[in-house]
Amino acid sequence: MDHAPAGMPSTLVLWDVDHTLIENGGVSKETYLGAFTRLTGKAAAVRPETHGRTDFVIMRELLEANGEPAEQYTSIDQFTDVLIESMQEKAPELPARGHVLPGIIEALTALHDDDAVLQSALTGNIAPNAYAKVTAFGLEKWLDLEVGGFGSDDAVRSKLVDASRRKVAEKYGRTFDRDSTILIGDTPLDVKAGHDGGAKVIAVATGVHPYDELVGCGPDATLHDLGDTATFLSTLAAVRAK
Repeated sequence: MDHAPAGMPSTLVLWDVDHTLIENGGVSKETYLGAFTRLTGKAAAVRPETHGRTDFVIMRELLEANGEPAEQYTSIDQFTDVLIESMQEKAPELPARGHVLPGIIEALTALHDDDAVLQSALTGNIAPNAYAKVTAFGLEKWLDLEVGGFGSDDAVRSKLVDASRRKVAEKYGRTFDRDSTILIGDTPLDVKAGHDGGAKVIAVATGVHPYDELVGCGPDATLHDLGDTATFLSTLAAVRAK
């Protein structure tokens, strides 16, 4: 087990955003559809597949699914402006259409009060859009978003784990490894990102993927939801001790 210097966190907890921290009420999919229209001048007939994907992958797949050329898009930078513009249009609707998932405030608060834990986000959203979602519900007070892993860091979700750890090292001079990094997410792709990126994983069945499917992906632990804070904290403690 990796040990932190005195007074420094010993565990990095990285939270997925959509369907783990919050429900976005359809704003996320509409953001991609708006970005598609800004790029092509057309309305998309086929809606995007979003769960567990990075923004680059979502936009490429959305273009391909709607018969639009996608091969010229090789970097998330080519999608960033339209994604930001589309989110800026839709973000004011988030508080009314979405909500924080049960138990999240209590879980974030408990970990924020634990000096041994540093919390941030790991999400396929580009950083500005992840910030928009998190701040719409006031969750930024518990998360150090400066050291998060975002879809603007890489198109491959597993690489976002190290992207976050590099930011932590730059900001705090603190290194984390697999033993000291825990990813929390709701999709098989979150579990895969943790496995491939070198992190432990707690899967939560708060999205579209059922509990048994997530268990079959081999996370370090699986929860039906985060509604029971004591159960979550005991599960996290067990995963930290593995």
